[in-house]
Amino acid sequence: MEAPKAKAIPKVLEIHGDRRIDPYYWLRERDNPDVIQYLEDENTYYRWFMERIQPLTDELYDDMVARIPDAEERVPVQGDQYFYYTRMEKSLQYPIHARKRAASREALAAAEEEIVLNLNDLAGDGYLSVTVLATSPDEKRLAYLENRDGTDRYTLLVKDLTTGEMLPDRIEGVFIDGSVAWSADGQYLFYITVDEAQRPYRLYRHRLGDPVEHDALVYQEDDETCILTLAKSQSGRYLFLTSSTKTSTEVRYLPADDPLSEWTVFRPRQADVEYELEHWDDAFLVLTNLHRPNFSLFRHPIAPCEDERLEELFPYDEARYLTGVHPFREAVVIEGREGGLTQIWTFASGRLTRLEWDEPLYTVSVSANRRYDTREVLIQYESFLTPRTTYALDPVSVTRKELHRQPVNGPYHPSDYVQERLWAKANDGTDVPVSLVYRKDARADGPAPCILYGYGSYGHNLDPVFMPTLLLPLLDRGVIYAIAHVRGGSEMGRHWYENGKMLRKKNTFTDFIACADALIREGYTSPEKLAADGRSAGGLLMGAVANMGGDRFAAISAGVPFVDVVTTMLDPTIPLTTLEWDEWGDPLDETYYFYMKSYSPYDNVEPKRYPHLIVTTGLNDPRVAYWEPAKWVAKLRATKTGQEALVLKTHMGAGHFGSSGRLEHLRESAEIHAFLLYHIGVSPKRSTAS
Repeated sequence: MEAPKAKAIPKVLEIHGDRRIDPYYWLRERDNPDVIQYLEDENTYYRWFMERIQPLTDELYDDMVARIPDAEERVPVQGDQYFYYTRMEKSLQYPIHARKRAASREALAAAEEEIVLNLNDLAGDGYLSVTVLATSPDEKRLAYLENRDGTDRYTLLVKDLTTGEMLPDRIEGVFIDGSVAWSADGQYLFYITVDEAQRPYRLYRHRLGDPVEHDALVYQEDDETCILTLAKSQSGRYLFLTSSTKTSTEVRYLPADDPLSEWTVFRPRQADVEYELEHWDDAFLVLTNLHRPNFSLFRHPIAPCEDERLEELFPYDEARYLTGVHPFREAVVIEGREGGLTQIWTFASGRLTRLEWDEPLYTVSVSANRRYDTREVLIQYESFLTPRTTYALDPVSVTRKELHRQPVNGPYHPSDYVQERLWAKANDGTDVPVSLVYRKDARADGPAPCILYGYGSYGHNLDPVFMPTLLLPLLDRGVIYAIAHVRGGSEMGRHWYENGKMLRKKNTFTDFIACADALIREGYTSPEKLAADGRSAGGLLMGAVANMGGDRFAAISAGVPFVDVVTTMLDPTIPLTTLEWDEWGDPLDETYYFYMKSYSPYDNVEPKRYPHLIVTTGLNDPRVAYWEPAKWVAKLRATKTGQEALVLKTHMGAGHFGSSGRLEHLRESAEIHAFLLYHIGVSPKRSTAS
């Protein structure tokens, strides 16, 4: 079957005295039948091509499903009257949210289960995403967000947990996350809505039972580079409304028991100053980078901020990057990073203590905790080799007790595998960490097939976690799985992020290539056996690497890739564009324009051989519009040389995150990884003969 070719309709784009010719600009016209037809033609070609690796896809999918436990249950989290938890059955696409009324953890076994929300009953045949499950303070009602098209516009619904009935309150256009909170009396809901560009910008107050059109507009953020998020303090006594860019924040606070009063600004926004608020005892806790690049923790009276009244709780340490604070009545639990890994500290009686772990690579985090007055703080620990383990941490004595370890279906012996860290030397001499996991025998016969994953934007980190449905099927085929901790993330501290954004963005791409070179040089793999994988901004990474260092890779997967950087960043009508200027720069400034153009994957496609490429997107994606990968693939088809495969799959009914059901999501993952494995020389384990 011949690959589809999009028609070229040249459009001239001029700015800063520079002239770009975009032959596929027309693919933005979603209402144009020719656009939909082109996407369908690409999907047809995708299905035709994938038929040749169907045995490997099916086998990989079967092995993924086989690793799903028959039943999974998260450790119940204690509220005032109930313990809340999520469970999953192997045959189900979606989780079940439930609770039990019990006075203690020991009494849970005998308590009767109540279903809070069964997503399988809601799903139907299409897409479903449910986020922000918030129970009212009296635990009688549930507010949650529901979406059925893959965008970031959700519907706020309220369920009576006593009767099981849905209340008439229904609010459209609410943001996907960080957007809903109850007042202390449970009579009011505060929520955040989005504008036409899907930017969360308005805070409303809704009285339960009132018509939505009567809701009070509390605050509107008119700065189009800012977004709003809403949170409640761990103590439940305050609500916090944060207006933020990627480099500054401004927080308003409100007593949760006085929902009709005015919100108070804690500290007005200031360029390059970020902070977040929490409430502890009779004061606010302020986590901020004010004069502290890697953030420090202060105490301040409950009043508008006066910098001279900020009291630092413990001395600042440049090697310690603090990222989150969780106050409880007798102690504070703090999240952060040190030594390139996640860490947890406790602060009690004026003493800061770091939790210690035995493995060289791991990920640790604070779980959702509903109570403030408690000596049981749930934390999670995992690594490439250790299943997700939940501990009860006493933050005062700094002792912990294992409560639950994620079950692993099928045979699994951690001693059969190795996890380690490799350091790659970047172009400027910077040491870049690479995390690796593989079977002990994978390298017995020389270079092994390897998948190198990366992201490197927004300060987002990629940490070693236990992924049995993905990793075990790969590792047991002799594949090395590696993560490149490139600059643009913050694995090594805030400076790691700052040195991989704006006019230093190319460090992200060259770091990834350096990681590939190190894997090849050290004999872990070879260019014929190395694949690369990344999604979203990680898809940008894949596009740039394909242009700049594609000869290191046999195959690349680019999921929902942000590849048309210049055109998108010049168009403020595209959802989220204005929010991105602090990450990439504003191309209305010619310095940023020409720098972006120098790495934008779409603008730098060349007539040369590229690795085998699998590209995925979603028609309803508000974060990376479908036309970016569609244009990129069209231009690659018309420009590249060689016979390497190039396939594009557009999910016609979903958005940025692909299919919503677990089994459907696994099927998509199996397809992508089968494509990569096929092109790095991994064959099906089972015979395909009839």
